Amino acid sequence: MTNSEPKTHAATGVWPLIHAERLALADDLAGLSEERWETPSLCSGLSVREVLAHLTAGASLTPLRWLAGVIRCRFDFDKQVALRLAEHLGANGEETLERFRRVVTSTTKPPLPAIAMLGEAVVHAEDIRRPLGLRRDYPITVLTSLAGYYQGADLVVMAKGRIGGLRLEATDGPFAVGSGPLVSGTTLALTMAMTGRAAYLTELRGDGVPILRRRVPRRERT
Repeated sequence: MTNSEPKTHAATGVWPLIHAERLALADDLAGLSEERWETPSLCSGLSVREVLAHLTAGASLTPLRWLAGVIRCRFDFDKQVALRLAEHLGANGEETLERFRRVVTSTTKPPLPAIAMLGEAVVHAEDIRRPLGLRRDYPITVLTSLAGYYQGADLVVMAKGRIGGLRLEATDGPFAVGSGPLVSGTTLALTMAMTGRAAYLTELRGDGVPILRRRVPRRERT
């Protein structure tokens, strides 16, 4: 994964955007019934409540605690994610949401660039919102920065390889990258497809969509 920050924001300028996205998600989830908290998310095997706990974990995890967890889990990163998620999962949806609200303005993070934390806030928010039928109109500058970041990311998120040999063009903003068969759509749909969310493929158009569909899993892991 590249360590570059978005060109439109210095690293310190990304944090207010992260905080704004966390707060918007928390507000969207206020008053959600317990039954709806158990709705399957876009992340394989996780409910929307569990994905929210994963976001809380990411905002609570220092580089030292991250490394300690990796060693404890013997470099099994999926096990590390599950371990930290369980630490922040409340007894019910209301408690899980309250724990998330406590970290809305946190600047704590694992050893990732701040732009990656913004990506977590947006992509996992969509993993939660879409199955619940919730919608947010994200600032196009935020989405364009994220799309630019993910198009070069190929470690934690395998986006770079996923879009290799394709031309991606946003229909609602300036994002465009690559050469080859065309994949066009909103910047959000392109970003979510790049990060492996099959649910957004139906919103894309172009000769490159069938190729991208073969590279996107039916359900994404965290």
